[in-house]
Amino acid sequence: MSTTLCQVMGFLVSSLGVVGCIMSTAMDMWSTQDLYDNPVTAVFQYQGLWRSCVRQSSGFTECRPYFTILGLPAMFQAVRALMIVGIVLGILGLFVCIFAMKCIRIGTMEDSAKANMTLTSGIMFIIAGLCAITGVSVFANMLVTNFWMSTTNMYQGMQNVQNRYTFGSALFVGWVAGGLAFVGGIMMCLACKGMIPEESRYKAVSYNASGRNISYRTGPYKAASGYEPEMKTRKGPAYEEAPRSEDAGRSIKNVNTVNSAG
Repeated sequence: MSTTLCQVMGFLVSSLGVVGCIMSTAMDMWSTQDLYDNPVTAVFQYQGLWRSCVRQSSGFTECRPYFTILGLPAMFQAVRALMIVGIVLGILGLFVCIFAMKCIRIGTMEDSAKANMTLTSGIMFIIAGLCAITGVSVFANMLVTNFWMSTTNMYQGMQNVQNRYTFGSALFVGWVAGGLAFVGGIMMCLACKGMIPEESRYKAVSYNASGRNISYRTGPYKAASGYEPEMKTRKGPAYEEAPRSEDAGRSIKNVNTVNSAG
């Protein structure tokens, strides 16, 4: 898969995940009334993160927002915070990803800067997806705990048993959206690896000579090149070359005669 295609696909998948997180947070059906024991009822109740609603059999729906913050359970407020953090990080990641697209040229921005921005947006998408999945899972755990507590009280014959609530459609939307944002972030991180220039990828393994500059070249090796001056200064019959001509031989004999006479 090419770098551009991976980046574009990551952007599209992450965009769907962020939009899904926004829709899930705004939906009212995080928990719905369980109608297993009472399939025919005149009132159907469901709740969201921001308000609770009642729908009558006539089709009239009335919603009432939560007018308190401190009166809500701590886990409920934690779910709100996780979803909001996920949405904010996802939106910021989308803005960063738009400027980091390889197919879009903005001024003289280098590929290394685009690679860093792509990696940043990918990390933001991954964190946003994890926040959404964690928030939805915490809310689902609360529903499961309350459901079994209400079921136990019901079978024990206790009076004033409250309605049981089960998973709403918003939970499934949140799980899918968080997974899409997470997968999109991974694809963006993979695209970042292909955007790094080749010259900077192996920059850490370059070696430089610490001392003086020494140049090496291939060619025929000359064994006595370093000892020529010393060889020329030595004297003796063992180091004298054979005469190459008669004149050279005569000159050498005359020199030896003078030396012996002296």
